[in-house]
Formats: sequence, C-alpha cells, structure tokens
Amino acid sequence: MIDPVDEPLVAVRHRRIRILANYWHAGWRHAVAETWLRRTVARRLYQVADALEPRWGLAVFDAWRPLELQAELYEAAYADPRTPAGFMAPVSDDPAEPPPHLTGGAVDLTLTVDGIPLAPGCGFDDTTTRARAAALEDEAGVDRAVRRYLYWSMRREGFIVFAGEWWHFELGTRRWAAITGRPARYGPASPASAG
Repeated sequence: MIDPVDEPLVAVRHRRIRILANYWHAGWRHAVAETWLRRTVARRLYQVADALEPRWGLAVFDAWRPLELQAELYEAAYADPRTPAGFMAPVSDDPAEPPPHLTGGAVDLTLTVDGIPLAPGCGFDDTTTRARAAALEDEAGVDRAVRRYLYWSMRREGFIVFAGEWWHFELGTRRWAAITGRPARYGPASPASAG
C-alpha cells in the first residue's frame, strides 16, 4: 500500500548533471523532452552529484515517464523473445501499483568523466545479463570500479538499485519500500501538477 506524499515533480537541473533524454532524442512517440523527478528525489540526486570527485558527474538517460511511453517501451522490449522476464515493469494504471518511472521516484543514469557519459560493461537498455547490477562483480577492472562508484554514490543518498539494470535507481517507490522496509512514498505523478 502506498502512503502517498503530496510532492510535485520538478525539472532536473544541476551543473554536474547532464540530461540525455534518450527516448526523446530517439523519437519515441510518447517521450517527453523535459526530465522530471519528485522534488526530494531531485534534491538527493543533486547531493550525489555534488559529492562526486572533481571531473566526475552524472548523466540522466530517463526519469519520470508517462504511462503511454511505458506501454511503448514494454511492447518493444518484449517483442524480442530474448528479453528476460522482469526486465521492465508492466504497464499498470492502478494507483496502488504504478510502474516506478511513473511515480517520479525512478531515475536511469550513469557517471560522466569530463562530461562524457560512461557505459561500464554495457550500454543503457541492454537486455543481456551484463546489464544486471552485479554482473561484473567477478570481473576486476575499470567497468566494475565505475559501477561500484555509481552504486555507492547513490546508496549514500538512500537510493536502491534495480538488480536487473545497473543504471536504474529508485527512491520512495514500491520497490524501494520493499527493500528498505519503509512505506512507499510515491504513487503516479504528472508534470501537469508540477510545482
């Protein structure tokens, strides 16, 4: 059960966060140009960026997304029989079971060095086993070090990682609640009600 919080979505803007808007630039029909998160989630993300070592930053692939885009992505992902079950949240308009991105509490991102986004071990939206958050734990090297740096930087601010995707982090969502033992904070959101 979601214990909803009346907290608006805000546009993500920070000097050390590059906005990539991957789905918008790729031409997905229901993608949005602006990058939105819940106010608290954005503030925590800004704290992550500010705590990174010099030359390092963040690059956001995707954050809040409308349910229509979730449906497009879900359909495209599962049109490929190689896509593993559980890779993408199902489309649900039930306010008690919103997809994480619809809540404004989920963000897909990577680290940057000198503004250049990194792809440690595989790229964004890779559906192979290399996308799993722990996939490189048995492989010493720079890719594992980058993933660990991202993971621990996000964990310090209370984010959890989705085990299936090294780039997907959540705060205040149902998954976050299940992992942390705290009540979920965010239900479905819309920029139309943004503050």
